[in-house]
Amino acid sequence: MRVFVTGATGFIGSVVVQDLLKAGHSVLGLARSDTGAASLEAAGAEALRGDLEDLESLRSGAAASDGVIHLGFIHDFSRFQEVCEADRRAIEAMGDALAGTDRPLVVTSGTGMGTKTPGQPATEDHYDPNHPNPRAASELAADTVATRGVRVTTVRLPQVHNTEKQGLVTPMIAIAREKGVAAYIGDGLNRWPSVHVLDAAPVYRLALEKGPNRARYHAVAEEGVTARAIAEAIGRGLKIPVVSLSPEEAAGHFGWMGFFAGLDMPASSALTQERLGWRPIQKAGIIEDLDHMRWSEV
Repeated sequence: MRVFVTGATGFIGSVVVQDLLKAGHSVLGLARSDTGAASLEAAGAEALRGDLEDLESLRSGAAASDGVIHLGFIHDFSRFQEVCEADRRAIEAMGDALAGTDRPLVVTSGTGMGTKTPGQPATEDHYDPNHPNPRAASELAADTVATRGVRVTTVRLPQVHNTEKQGLVTPMIAIAREKGVAAYIGDGLNRWPSVHVLDAAPVYRLALEKGPNRARYHAVAEEGVTARAIAEAIGRGLKIPVVSLSPEEAAGHFGWMGFFAGLDMPASSALTQERLGWRPIQKAGIIEDLDHMRWSEV
């Protein structure tokens, strides 16, 4: 299968590209720069110049492929609602090119979209089109495209990690370095799910190959790691104090991250494992990867 991949040079996308190539697929990757295009070609993929706001490049890439994996996202969480709307437009543009073909389109969302009851793990089968999380825009767009003769599946991501990056934990490290303390809110028992990047990549390939229309999958290895444990790992790495903040103090400390820092969002991948035959196999969890970072290089 010739697969068009957005975000193909990114943290997760570059690993997905390698997984696809290893499985015998060919890859056309979206590249914003000559450097990105060169890295894709060096990896054994083709490159298409464009970006997520160049909708014609997205339509062109989708039309030229047998399937699409959409991993690209504008990672500016200080304007989260705006970039989620940009993601909606990108998904709809690729859907235009695939309409009526029954070719697969795999889109990306967050595990928080699967939360039905506060404190209970998010599940794959829960879908709320009125969810207050701005990331709902991505799933609404996927649902719309799925009615137009496109086989759409959604992969929901938790905090994706290795010893270099850890999802939203990475900006938390930057805040801790700036403020001189690693902080959590209240008792710090709110939880974030996680997965190693090498375990996340095969979920996209399996969703592309096997997923039925409108299926949703969770690329989750650890159901929930506490904010306190994450802050303590950051404190160890940066050799700074670890402190608890009140909700009132959190906004000033975390800035835009305050929206996420206090969320309790555990997530299950039981149905994903059952339906795709996927198992997370990497031994390192997010705390172990934090403990093995090269902190002087962060």
